[in-house]
Amino acid sequence: MTSQIDVSCVIPVKNGGVYLIECLDSLLNQSFNGSYEICVYDDGSTDETWDIIVKYVELFKAAGIELKAVRGMTSGGVGFAKNRAASLAEGRFLCFCDADDVSDRHRLQLSFKSCLSLKDPRCAFVGTQCIRLPAGSTERFVRWANEMTEEKLYEQIFTSHGPTLLTPTWFVARDLYERAGRFNEEHVKGYSEDLDFYYRAIDAGAILCKIASPLLIYRYHPGCETLSVSEKTIWTMRLAEAEKRKLCDWSNFTIWSAGKQGKLLYKCLSALSKAKVRAFCDVDERKIGRGIHEEYDEKERRVTARIPIVGIRNAHPPFIICVKQDLTGGDLERFIAEKKLREGVDYIHFG
Repeated sequence: MTSQIDVSCVIPVKNGGVYLIECLDSLLNQSFNGSYEICVYDDGSTDETWDIIVKYVELFKAAGIELKAVRGMTSGGVGFAKNRAASLAEGRFLCFCDADDVSDRHRLQLSFKSCLSLKDPRCAFVGTQCIRLPAGSTERFVRWANEMTEEKLYEQIFTSHGPTLLTPTWFVARDLYERAGRFNEEHVKGYSEDLDFYYRAIDAGAILCKIASPLLIYRYHPGCETLSVSEKTIWTMRLAEAEKRKLCDWSNFTIWSAGKQGKLLYKCLSALSKAKVRAFCDVDERKIGRGIHEEYDEKERRVTARIPIVGIRNAHPPFIICVKQDLTGGDLERFIAEKKLREGVDYIHFG
């Protein structure tokens, strides 16, 4: 039987009482002309979170909207909580909402409309721009995310910034959520369940779509769950995907950066990928002047590889770029434009 609900707003929350009222108020005041419901899972909160949820059940009921809620006595982690909230949902589409964020009143309407405009709405994976609060927080990240073009949504998934569609803005077809295998529940803490799901959703045929309007107030604060995930964990996930999706198809490639990040990348590559590295390239004359990078194995106590270091003018694509975007004074972007390099074919961003 086809669900009569258009959208289910999925809210996992743990000790979110200080922000939850604003989140729920923003969903109570949507301009959406379809049908929607609110699905909340309280992941073992010890503050006033549950009392707030109980109060809002009646407020939503008065507006003709159902708020479903379940309470867990102990925390199962972010992936677990998202899946528990989603398990309450009957909607065709799932609007994922973090309890500390605030949705624009047109978020549901515009996201739903965007999904229906796609060739196959069952594959819809829609995101939006955001307004960061406090203003100026994680400035480079927000600029990268907000300026992300639809052409780059699939190509910049290996960068340290994470999913190319901001996680708190996700609006996903329920069919796609199920096909992708839901969120990973194995890790209670310290795991990027959103990036893991994003990669699997793309494998499951996700049609990524970006709404070029800021439809979410995205908070940054010390309690953000993403801050509990180590850089090493995310690095390992990104590299595994880059090897699976790109490096396996390249017969050889150049690592753009003969500095710390480039050398770390080389060290972490699989043996098969290491054998494909033809050179490091850089703009730093001191690094270029060394001529060769010697990879030394501490256990075997011997040099295991000698890789040339060349200037970028003497380097050949494809490149895996390990320098940070927008921090080269435009040199990187100018070189890419001058050489007419195609992202995803001639290079990928890893930095």
